[in-house]
Amino acid sequence: MFDLIVRGGQVVTPQGVGNWDVAIAGEKIVAVGLPDARASAGRVIDAAGKIVVPGGVEPHAHLASLIGMRPEGRMFTLGPEEDTVGMAFGGTTTHIDFCFVHPATDIPTALERRKERWKGRSCVDYSFHLALGGALPLKIFDQIGDAISDGFPSFKVFTAEILPGHPKRLPFLLDFGRIELAMEKIARGGGLMTVHAEDHDLVQFNYERFIAEGRTGGENLALVHSKLSEDLSFRRTIRLAAATGAAIYFVHTSAREGVEAVVEARAHRLPVYAETLHHYACFNADDYRKPRGFCYHTYPSLKFADDNAALWEGLVSDGVSTTATDEYPTSLEVKLEGKRIDDVTGGNLGAEARMGIVYTEGVVKRGMSLERFVDVTSANAARIMGLYPRKGAIAPGSDADLCLIDTSVSRRLTREDFHVADYSPWEGWEVKGWPAMTVLRGKVIVENGKLNAEAGYGQLIPRRIDPVVLRRPAC
Repeated sequence: MFDLIVRGGQVVTPQGVGNWDVAIAGEKIVAVGLPDARASAGRVIDAAGKIVVPGGVEPHAHLASLIGMRPEGRMFTLGPEEDTVGMAFGGTTTHIDFCFVHPATDIPTALERRKERWKGRSCVDYSFHLALGGALPLKIFDQIGDAISDGFPSFKVFTAEILPGHPKRLPFLLDFGRIELAMEKIARGGGLMTVHAEDHDLVQFNYERFIAEGRTGGENLALVHSKLSEDLSFRRTIRLAAATGAAIYFVHTSAREGVEAVVEARAHRLPVYAETLHHYACFNADDYRKPRGFCYHTYPSLKFADDNAALWEGLVSDGVSTTATDEYPTSLEVKLEGKRIDDVTGGNLGAEARMGIVYTEGVVKRGMSLERFVDVTSANAARIMGLYPRKGAIAPGSDADLCLIDTSVSRRLTREDFHVADYSPWEGWEVKGWPAMTVLRGKVIVENGKLNAEAGYGQLIPRRIDPVVLRRPAC
């Protein structure tokens, strides 16, 4: 006797796609196979007409995060108790947020603070990347090995300050000397470096130049955070990673140049991975000129139509391993407060829409296979970040995390389709297929438009990265 059987759907597994039963006992999947009328369960879910995929893994979120574009105040993005509700409705069952380590603190202190903020407040499972920023004392780098052993094996660095300097703004930039040291420590410990890669000198000079020339409107952001900046920084970082033996994961790849640099590195069998955002793939710099155009912005900026095409090519075939959101949830008022190149609020509100948008734009419109859809929305992030096969797979022994996509849905999205903040950048977008049910560790947490999980059901999940992922391109 099982606790739950999901029956009648088109199930996407590591072995292929088929009309199989998914049997669940407790929090785990215990069997995937042909329908068996003799099998009994406490509940049988009829998934006819639906596609059954692993719960989404969101590898890049900034919840309860200080809003750096507003240094004059102490404003924060929405927290896990609010934003993970949207994740649950959107079919995402695990997210990875960030724990920032600045010169005034250290890794253990920052991590304990962050864990306490999440405890009892997330509707979905979670973990943290450690973000290293500023002129960190060298002794902090000696703490990297212990963090990896404790289940936090991914570390984020910025190769540029994304905004001009401000005395009240915390530093993000890690100089390349410290990046090299971090890479050495991370590689030795079995960890992964994630990189926000822009060329610092070029970006900061562009701010200075554009302000001097009076071109301060936010519609110029794509020229400040330029394609050349991404090209230079990706290639410099790849060279440094090759020299240190580090595996790297480029967050929010925004330009064709970034995709090409990653594809070239992978052709040389380097363990280099690219993430993009569905915002980058669907919107471009022309959208900044729309009435609510800055609600699509994050750092680096949106780019151009040829970049949209390159990102979709990488997602559908190869070169771009994951989709994320750079989730940075605020109210519409805060999101649209900035209008200049140096004060537009970054980040996106898109975790709830990610699975549905990628299904529509990837599978329906561009012929992405269902297996590839699972790769770019859950399995690859789980592999790269050390969650697989506990997460990201419909297989015996995996957590019973499922998203059921209703393929009969065909409509234009409205504000009422979303459950976070007072707006969504995806209002008005046409979709074909949308998440209808979400299961997390055997519990149906969203069904019939209702949330059935309280904040606090989500658990902190320790991670360990498969050494294969760190030696060569594994996904």
